[in-house]
Amino acid sequence: MPQNELQVDMLRRNLEFLKLTIADLLDADLIQRPVPKANNGLWQIGQLIAAEAMMVNTSAGKTIIELPAGFAERYTKETASIDDPAKLGNKKDLMALFDKVREKTCAWAATLTPADMAKPTPEKMRQFVPTVGHLANMIPVHVAMHIGQIQVLRRKLGKPILF
Repeated sequence: MPQNELQVDMLRRNLEFLKLTIADLLDADLIQRPVPKANNGLWQIGQLIAAEAMMVNTSAGKTIIELPAGFAERYTKETASIDDPAKLGNKKDLMALFDKVREKTCAWAATLTPADMAKPTPEKMRQFVPTVGHLANMIPVHVAMHIGQIQVLRRKLGKPILF
């Protein structure tokens, strides 16, 4: 299987893993913090969407993923302390947007050749993800890291252990 086909498959499976993790969580659950100063689940989902769009667009050198006006600004380090669902959105709308964003990411990843994957990322990203291939592989890792944080919230809420 070519690397880009594997990458697309992993991107799709990764989003399904997030969906399974939050399937039984309500907005009232996701707005909670598992421990003080941890990020709430709604903010984390929004941040994942904003970060994915930024990483793909920056790496591609053009807009592949367009977010609603002002969306990315709602999910920054400065907004991580917000616990107001009116400002963060709800699970249904966030996940509908995430589906669209991930499909754009998959379409982009499907076009990547080995030469594309070897290209360096823009300077501001290079220390973290030196090449486009690294970036394509980092996107699901970023989501998995947040899934781990949401798993802690699940424990706090007494939800069943999934994995």
